[in-house]
Amino acid sequence: MTTAQKSQAQLIFLILAALFIASLVTSNLIFQKFFYWYPWDIEIFDVKLFEISVGLLPYPITFLITDLLSEIYGRKKANQVVVAGIFASLFSLAIIYVSQKAPATSWSKVNNDTFSLVFGAAPLAVLASMLAYLFAQFIDIRIYHYWKNLTKGKHLWLRNNFSTFSSQFIDTLTVLILLCNFEIIEWSKFWGLLISGVLFKMLIAALDTPLLYLFVYFFRKKFDLATGEELTEI
Repeated sequence: MTTAQKSQAQLIFLILAALFIASLVTSNLIFQKFFYWYPWDIEIFDVKLFEISVGLLPYPITFLITDLLSEIYGRKKANQVVVAGIFASLFSLAIIYVSQKAPATSWSKVNNDTFSLVFGAAPLAVLASMLAYLFAQFIDIRIYHYWKNLTKGKHLWLRNNFSTFSSQFIDTLTVLILLCNFEIIEWSKFWGLLISGVLFKMLIAALDTPLLYLFVYFFRKKFDLATGEELTEI
């Protein structure tokens, strides 16, 4: 690898890491708003089947990025980004906690009650999400490399979908259990939100497979990588 290619690879890695962390932190901050992601009026376990948190919108991006990092930069680099995401989540939790303690001025457009309503559950949500995410992301990376080694770098769609489906289910299950235990979400909505969340994440995972192929093709061509080869010099 030339010096110019190495510099470009490092820059792209930083951009992907930044997108990963931004998506993760944002999903923790906006999770309290729910919406219908498809206009079919179907109910299951007293929850509309396609009713999910907006916090799930940026979350699939993190799994696409970790799969891309695993494919091009290797398992070690992917794990480093996951760890960086944990620190970013903890840091955002600390900022929210301090902000809640700071009293609002009389002319502040966002008073104490409004701030607490929007961000009051955020510290617990960040904790729950972080624990779920910790399990899910490391499992995603492990499963991805298991299938990559088993298929000798071939069948990209197989390891992408198998790893994401498994990890997304674990993530959704874990975070809902924790949020229900923290009484942020009612237990009566558990099964409906679990099924809706998993269906949404599986659909997104299937849809992002062509994007992964496109990005991997771009990287392999740009850095002269053979099938299954990783960048190990950055």
